[in-house]
Formats: sequence, structure tokens, C-alpha cells
Amino acid sequence: MDRPGANGPSGRVSSVFPPALRYPGFRSFWLGSLASVSGFQILRFGQFWLIFQLTGSPLALGYVGLANGVPAIFLNLFGGVAADKMDQRWLIMVSQTITACLIFFLATLTLLNQATMWHVLTIAFLAGAVEAFDQPARRSLFPHLIDRRFMMSAVSLNSAIWPGTRIAAPALAGFIIALSPSENPALAFYTAGTGFLIMAWLAFRLKVPRITRTSRGSPAQDIVEGLSFIKENSIFAFLMAMTFFSSFFGMTYITLMPVFAVEILKIGAGGQGQLMGVGAVGSLAVAVVLSSRTKLSHTGPMIIFGGVMSGLSIAAFALTAKFVGSFYLAMVLMLVMGVFNTMFTTLIQNSLQLMVPDEMRGRVMGFYGMTYNIRPLGGMQAGAIASVLGTHWALAIGALTVSVFAMGAGLANRQLRNLDQLLQRGQGEPQASGTDQRLAAPTAND
Repeated sequence: MDRPGANGPSGRVSSVFPPALRYPGFRSFWLGSLASVSGFQILRFGQFWLIFQLTGSPLALGYVGLANGVPAIFLNLFGGVAADKMDQRWLIMVSQTITACLIFFLATLTLLNQATMWHVLTIAFLAGAVEAFDQPARRSLFPHLIDRRFMMSAVSLNSAIWPGTRIAAPALAGFIIALSPSENPALAFYTAGTGFLIMAWLAFRLKVPRITRTSRGSPAQDIVEGLSFIKENSIFAFLMAMTFFSSFFGMTYITLMPVFAVEILKIGAGGQGQLMGVGAVGSLAVAVVLSSRTKLSHTGPMIIFGGVMSGLSIAAFALTAKFVGSFYLAMVLMLVMGVFNTMFTTLIQNSLQLMVPDEMRGRVMGFYGMTYNIRPLGGMQAGAIASVLGTHWALAIGALTVSVFAMGAGLANRQLRNLDQLLQRGQGEPQASGTDQRLAAPTAND
């Protein structure tokens, strides 16, 4: 049943477009997200560039990701509570505007040659804190802009933004910085901040159906209720655990890639860009394919298979880079990794969105977001192992951990094997409100 009002499907949009884009509300949301994520990619590129200009230290580059990730990890649960209690549209508007102001402040300091390493780290920390409220609000808002039948399309389109902007936005940032006097990244920062303001403006204009909110407890009570919900429904806990293992152990290749490019494959920064680019192409391709689908069969086995293959392809990349040394083989494996990683993470998020009750959506998505924000800490543990065993073994061990968990825990979880049945229920009408409601699915003991 299509949602009423301005968010209903528009006949003016060609049927060749993915189904979710036929909804004006989601279309505006998606374009705003595209601008915001592009701004984030440009910001991160500029931050890395500036911090290296200021310090000349590769170690300082890791501090930027850590400063951004740590507050997001600890505040995501509170962001999820806020998304359940408050108007998500206003949360997005306020958070995007605050982030834009922080970026413009950094841009002005940089333009005046007054920026220091501590300015960069402080703004990264504050932006991470704000992001902890923005991301749960986004993830809990967009399902209300479409019909539930098209959740896969919407989730895939959102997923496509990250690999797509990872290809284009850093290139734009590099072009802007290269044309600036003394390669000053100030103009790149101003461009990044503008992307966040575009999202704030489109959120302001967004028309959202009325959302019933039942949360009346304190933030602590709401967090406990959300965690209890996840614990009592083992399928949620498992799906989030898979995302955690991928982020903490598998995605460390992003942190370790400079070592592979310079010391192992000896391809330099240009070769590293090609490797990351081909991985992003694989991710983008599978996201685009999934965005045209409204339903898939064998979702559970596909999640298990995608998790196993994602880990194996990363491990194969690490070991063949060291012992074979072929740049072209490395590119093929990065392409394969991009395909399978995006496949299983997109299917996981689609499953969570379809099964979670509306009144729990913010808290569940807040906890889910923590599994992504953990990546900087994963990079640190991988770096520690690399210093003892070598970079290739550090990445291979982490990646194989992902595969082992996906295979072992996945095959042992009957709810995952029967996931299609749960998703068919979720694609019906939105669940009724009620703080005592639990997922209409088999219990953990079934």
C-alpha cells in the first residue's frame, strides 16, 4: 500500500528508474544524502591533506579517523533514542547545519593559515559527536518516505552513495586543492560545508507522514529497552554482529592500504587510488543492481555467502599481494571484495529495516550505526598486529575471522536460514505501536 500525500509515487518519473526514486520525498532525501556524503568525503580528504601538511606524520592521519569515530561510538545509542523521541527531519536539519558551521570555521582558519593539528582533531571530534545524532535520524526517517515493498530499492540506493562518492568526491577535492595557492584546502572545506547545508535545506522542505511516537521514558530507560529488544530477538543481534565483524576485522584494509601500496605492491599513491577505485566500482555496481529489485529469495544464505566471500577475498588480496605481487590480481580481488561486501551489508540493512517496529527504529539503527563507527578502532588493532606479524598477516587474519563467523554463526542460526519468511511479514503494513511489542518472529530458543 503506497503512502499517501506528497510522498506517493510520481508518474513524472520514468519507470526505468529504481522504484524508490519514484517517491518525491525519498528522491529529495536521497539527493540531499548524496550532497552530504560528498561533502563528508571532501572534508575527510581535506582533513588528511591538512594534517599531513601541518605535521608530516603518517601517524597523525590515524588520529583524524579516531577523533571522528570515538564520539560517534559512544553517542550513537543516545542518537537512536533522540530519533525515536523527536522529529527526525529536524534532527537532520540541525545536525547538518551544525556540522556545516564547524567545517566553515575550519575552512576560515585554514584560509587565514591559522589552523593547527588540534583545530583539525577538535572539529573532527565535534563533527563525530553530531553525526551520532544525524545517522540514526536518517536511517529511521527514509522508510517512512516509501512503500515497504520498495525497501530494498531504497536501502540499495543509499548504499550506492558511499562507493559512488568515494570515486568522485576525493578526485574533486584533489582538483580543488591542486588549483589553490600553496595547495591550501580551505576552498575544499567550504565546498564540503555546502554539501551539508544542501542536505539541511532539502530536509527542511521534506514532507513526512505523521509518525506515532510512544517513547515516554528517560534516555537510559529507552536505551535499556532498545538493547533488550535486540537481545530478545536473536536475528537482530546476529545481523549486527556480522556487520561488526566486517567493520572491525575486515574493513581494516582501508587503514592498511598505504602499506600495501608503498611497501608490498610498490605501486605508490596512484596505484592505491586505482585499487580503492576498483573496489568502489564493485560496490557501486551491486548496489545499483539491488536498487532495481523489490524482493529477493534466499536472503539468509546470500548474507552468509556474501560474508564468507567478502572475508575470503580480502584475505586472498592480502596474501597474494605479499607472495605473488601481482597488481592486476590485486585489482580483481578488490573488485570481488567490493561486490560481496556491499551485497551482504545491503541485505543486512534491508532486513533490519523491514523487521524493526517503527517505535524501535531509531534505537536499533543507532546501535547498528555503532558497528560502522568502530572502524577506526579496528584499524588500530590491525596496526598493532601488523607491527608483530606483518601487514599481510594482520589483514588476512582479520578477514578470515569475518568468514569464520559468517559461516559458523550463520549456519547455527535457524532464524537467518528462514529470513525470507520474516521479511515477508515486514513487507506488510507497518507494525502497530506499543512499547511492549516484540518482533513477530521465532524466539531465540526456536
